[in-house]
Amino acid sequence: MKIFRSTLLMTLFFLASATVWSASDKILVLGDSLSAGYGIKVQESWPKLLDSKLETEDQNYKVHNASISGQTTSEGLRQIDELLSLTSPKLVILELGANDGLRGLSISAMKSNLNSMIDKSQLAGAKVLLLGIQVPTNYGPRYGQMFKQAFADVAEQQGVAFIPFMLKPLMNNKDKYVQDDGLHPNAIAQPVILDYLWPEIEALL
Repeated sequence: MKIFRSTLLMTLFFLASATVWSASDKILVLGDSLSAGYGIKVQESWPKLLDSKLETEDQNYKVHNASISGQTTSEGLRQIDELLSLTSPKLVILELGANDGLRGLSISAMKSNLNSMIDKSQLAGAKVLLLGIQVPTNYGPRYGQMFKQAFADVAEQQGVAFIPFMLKPLMNNKDKYVQDDGLHPNAIAQPVILDYLWPEIEALL
């Protein structure tokens, strides 16, 4: 009897938790190590800080961060149908492409993947915020410009909200904000990134 009662209470607890979760609209963050909290605690990452900010400001949203370190646009495209079905987001923040660039992958394929992910998100009823990124200068000016322009082209073609370079506020003080690998933002950079992204995010909520 005690086991039955304990099981019943546990079931009711999970049902109540599911009800609370489903009562909030979702924001899906689909990104790579720049959004996954690489090299820092997950609680310090900007998507987690966004979740806390929304709660503090009584915004009825919860953040589902599906970012994975090393993720490319092709991998994101393979996962997005399941993620959209799982979360039914009102907003998708799309932060992919950095690893395509670092691996020298096809820019045209990257654009096609981004377009497909945006199409799928919009078909599912979500707004989209596209976050652009840039490759290091040692990849050469021509590739760097083509890579940078690819995000702008996709945003213009799709008519979605767009931030050309999500790490822009860190560039004038990289010694302070970037980890020793020279690529990934550190913990103190995360609130700076969120503050930079927030006006666009808020406008879409």
